[in-house]
Amino acid sequence: MRVGPADVAAAAALLDGVATRTPVEESRAVSALAGGPVLLKCENLQRAGSFKIRGAYTRMARLSAEEKARGVVAASAGNHAQGVALAARMLGVHATVFMPQGAALPKVAATEEYGAEVVLEGSSVDDCLASARAHAERTGAVLIHPFDHPDVVAGQGTVGREILEQVPDVRTVIVPVGGGGLAAGVVAALADRPDVDVVGVQAAGAAAYPTSLAAGHPIPAARLRTMADGIAVGRPGDVPFGILHERHVPVRTVSEEHLSRALLLLAERAKLLVEPSGAAGVAALLAGGPPVRTPAVVILSGGNIDPIVLLRVVRHGLASAGRYLQMRVRIDDEPGALAALLGELAATGGNVMHVGHVRTGVDLAIDEVEIGVQVETRGPRHCTAVLEHLRAAGYRVTEG
Repeated sequence: MRVGPADVAAAAALLDGVATRTPVEESRAVSALAGGPVLLKCENLQRAGSFKIRGAYTRMARLSAEEKARGVVAASAGNHAQGVALAARMLGVHATVFMPQGAALPKVAATEEYGAEVVLEGSSVDDCLASARAHAERTGAVLIHPFDHPDVVAGQGTVGREILEQVPDVRTVIVPVGGGGLAAGVVAALADRPDVDVVGVQAAGAAAYPTSLAAGHPIPAARLRTMADGIAVGRPGDVPFGILHERHVPVRTVSEEHLSRALLLLAERAKLLVEPSGAAGVAALLAGGPPVRTPAVVILSGGNIDPIVLLRVVRHGLASAGRYLQMRVRIDDEPGALAALLGELAATGGNVMHVGHVRTGVDLAIDEVEIGVQVETRGPRHCTAVLEHLRAAGYRVTEG
């Protein structure tokens, strides 16, 4: 089914007073990656922490009184869950939400606080979708799909409509892609603007779209392994796939390293907290690849991140950015040798975070010990300087 600018405009009227008109923020650090002006569409500041309220409310507001009375059911790793739960509360509808057993605890708690009944089941969104469909057949509840429905696509498309109003001269919109609802909605909103490119971005560990677009039909991803749980979807939706395929929208992939570095860059330089899936567009710019036309707008699709996951991702990002140096150093097994090594590290300005000893090994001499050291540095050049200093002092150093 086609979705176009008129459908998006109708959804925008429904969402008036419901969804927040999120700001666009210019970032010099991100602009430098693209070689031209880049603005960030901050859906991480949206109600319930992501763009999902737009599609969920649009779909649910159009249900008949009889359908609303039967309640709704949804499946989500977290963001759609919160969008459905909030929309259901606003519309006075009972909501049941199936979430993976490994869903982030803050997302589960927020969904329950909005008033939804949460059922933890399965290991992926696709597992939860199967359970939600079975629940709908059993109880008569209406399934609110996270991306595969024209009303949901139209609702998500209001992000694109706002971008056109806020950045009239935009030339490229970069969109995180899971099932494809947000990207398809943006394409629908921009249907009358052929001068604007839309570029999708998926995590390489959960990338169903590149293969599907090449084949001309949806193909399930071979695996789902990524920190970006918000876009870890096994199979493209039929409705969004049809739109993206028809408009020849390219979908790039990004590594876990680039996702973590993008999250760190946004936190450090733009002062914005986003979840890994929300940082996918910035990760694509970090990764390089084909240049994008500017001014460009990157959609930060969500900011719902578990603090424990945030800690892990920041550590991963710091390591990827050369801010942590992991090395092994062999020293004589005698009093004062470790103190001397730490003194040399202090002289370089490195901050020792962790020290470990290995005293036995087939390749270790009987009178030596291997020291594993993690050092906080000021960046890649400082890492190189630390290594050169230790080697010049006579230490046998191995990175990693």
